[in-house]
Amino acid sequence: MQKKEKAMKRRLPLIGILLLFTGFALLIAGPAAYAAEPIVIGVPTSLGFLEGKESHKAVQLAVSEINAGGGVKVGSEMRPFKVVATDLRDAAAGVPVPEALLGLEKLILEKKPTAILVGPFRSEALLAGMDIFAKYKMPMLGTLAMSPATEAKIKSDPEKYKYIFRVSLNVIYWVKLLAGTNATLKKDFGFEKVYILNQDVAWARGTAAGMAKKVYPKLGIEVVGHDQFPTGFSDFSAALMKAKAKGAGILFTCFDMPESGVLVKQWKSLRVPALIAGFISPMAGEVAWKTFNGKIGGLMNAVFELGNIPSQKYAPAKNFYDNYKKAYGKGIQAGHAPAPSYESVYILKEAIERAGSLDPDAIVAEIEKTDRKGVMGRIRFDEGHQVVYGTDPAETAVAAFFQWTADGKRKIVYPPSIAEGSIVLPSWVKKR
Repeated sequence: MQKKEKAMKRRLPLIGILLLFTGFALLIAGPAAYAAEPIVIGVPTSLGFLEGKESHKAVQLAVSEINAGGGVKVGSEMRPFKVVATDLRDAAAGVPVPEALLGLEKLILEKKPTAILVGPFRSEALLAGMDIFAKYKMPMLGTLAMSPATEAKIKSDPEKYKYIFRVSLNVIYWVKLLAGTNATLKKDFGFEKVYILNQDVAWARGTAAGMAKKVYPKLGIEVVGHDQFPTGFSDFSAALMKAKAKGAGILFTCFDMPESGVLVKQWKSLRVPALIAGFISPMAGEVAWKTFNGKIGGLMNAVFELGNIPSQKYAPAKNFYDNYKKAYGKGIQAGHAPAPSYESVYILKEAIERAGSLDPDAIVAEIEKTDRKGVMGRIRFDEGHQVVYGTDPAETAVAAFFQWTADGKRKIVYPPSIAEGSIVLPSWVKKR
């Protein structure tokens, strides 16, 4: 026992010297000896809303994948991404745009991100916030707000507003998706009358106006009625009865508020003999079948970006969806924004690595050169910094329409390049 104690006493000075030497070496090496300084990504959006919440999760999923692979190469150094988020609440009823912009600017000033992803939910907030991004030279890859007015503003002063990009669908491409789908409905079922119901917010107003003034007249489909509803409204029975009385074959819907799910319940209970074909946010995800007690069969709903729904015909979309489901325990419920939010992290990573720098102007120049096979299809930006959308994922990013089947499945029915079956009318809706 005494011999062991004496041996230990002889070792202690040696251990102390080694610890001292190690500590001194770490001090000389600086922070890199512990971990490379992270690249901060800001995610300011409406985190309390489904699209904002799942977009934040999609960003975190991409960041975890990238960091697990070693991070981002900046010059000769590998650095991890770090996500900081803030709730702008700009999608909530009654929240003024200036309040949301205060939250945006606070995030930029306090967290000092290298780039902003997802961004404002409402187009009104994004349009007003463009000067903030320009002021701080802050690259922004938006995935929620849809008004094409942002592209017009970029084109009007490309040097000032060069920092703003949109990865998600915009209203122009949304209307093109609708035009193709409605042309199919007229051709296959003889539907020549439509009733429009939309939420009274910028993107939905713009969509409805475009459909009413341009698309439906061009398709030879008569608009027999048009009602707008404030955010939070929850009784659509009067409008549905008018649509029934006027013989509409199509109910075009455009909503992102949770209350819009009531519209589908009332459509079913009133047995309105028209096919719903539009966007109702609560109907987009796989849990909608259970949420609405299986009473949504026949409904057609848009998915603004492939990847928010898995595709048997485009593997990257299915892989992303499956990985999201594995990470979070359930699939994506939002029809808009999670897939482009995930994609935006990889766009940023590749731009930084090509630039070899975190300089915002260098990053922007490389984002403009993006051309990658992404989860929504091929990703490229046009001169207005909008990702190009079309109908073939080999050539463009893709949006889609699916239909809820009678047994609770989501079946992609448009565009033809990724369609998994044909449109089937509910029993109470007849071909004209």
